[in-house]
Amino acid sequence: MIDLKELGWNSFFESHFIKNNQQNTTCIPARIISAQRHIYSVLCEYGELKGKITGKFQYEVQSTEKFPVVGDWVGITRKEKEDGAIIHFVFPRKTSLSRKTPGIKTEEQVICANIDTSFLVTTFDRDFNLRRIERYLSLIWDSGANPVIILNKADLCVDIETFIREVESISAGIPILCMSALERSGIGQIYNYLKEGETVVFLGSSGTGKSTIINCLLNAPKQATNSLRNNDKGRHTTSYRELFIIPDRRGMVIDNPGMREIQLWANEDIVEKTFADIENLSQRCRFNNCSHTKEPGCAVKQAIEEGCLEPKRLESYFKQKGELKKLSEKTKLAKKKLINMRKRKSKELSKLIKARNKLQDKIRYNRK
Repeated sequence: MIDLKELGWNSFFESHFIKNNQQNTTCIPARIISAQRHIYSVLCEYGELKGKITGKFQYEVQSTEKFPVVGDWVGITRKEKEDGAIIHFVFPRKTSLSRKTPGIKTEEQVICANIDTSFLVTTFDRDFNLRRIERYLSLIWDSGANPVIILNKADLCVDIETFIREVESISAGIPILCMSALERSGIGQIYNYLKEGETVVFLGSSGTGKSTIINCLLNAPKQATNSLRNNDKGRHTTSYRELFIIPDRRGMVIDNPGMREIQLWANEDIVEKTFADIENLSQRCRFNNCSHTKEPGCAVKQAIEEGCLEPKRLESYFKQKGELKKLSEKTKLAKKKLINMRKRKSKELSKLIKARNKLQDKIRYNRK
């Protein structure tokens, strides 16, 4: 029997299980460890089972972000003979990492749920990109998890300190770990963030070494790896998200495919956390509503002139603010359309019910 506490079960999920399980007392809790096209693998006290969501769940859930994702806790009924499970409901999430769905649709894509620490993996080679790191940090801060930055492939770098200083300039207070996963050098630093019952996720571009790091933590080649050295373009070595249990009660780890598009899905306020240095400077601006573009007495512009703030960082700040403002407007419009559509359908249904009742009354009258 598996101890659910090792999978992250705690009083938060216990209280919601009692609340959600009143109608179906045969349900037991389970955690999603992989998800592929609505076919799920779950871990419960009986071990690993293959699960499917109920037709009722599919019908009642209107938006994709409500469907189970890796890391979710769900209520299941066990199909003993088939070694399978039926998923009836998803527990509320303590934390969830989301991005805007790739493409033109204004929808949320939940990447994984109930994570405690997010490791953002980048490298000392051509993958190194401060603007990309900033975007990932906005996603992580909004998720509710704690960020940790990993600079991997230290064996390729001759000036590590310069890279560290660059990352520190955009990530004040966030831990930065340097290592070479290929040579298993510096991996031990990660264990300081692994605890029983807690879940970590590895994020970053394809080929940065996420799977290699995870293989080191698991002491087994669970994940395929693909180098991004020399002129390799790199491929998605991890094709889908999966949760693994780390040996010696070190918690759980989620491997995540490299994301080509990091489209933000967050509150506008989260930018203040990612760009805390700019927000702190803005407190010293002459005007409270300073746009940091042409107003006199702007502390942000002064910091750029004095070389204390990189112009590209301010550009990134403006870009994220503008992007999230547009997202907020589109989301409000989409919600309004959804509400109007539901009202329309409700009116149409009411008309059909009234017409049916009139017809039934007429039939009863004629029978008399």
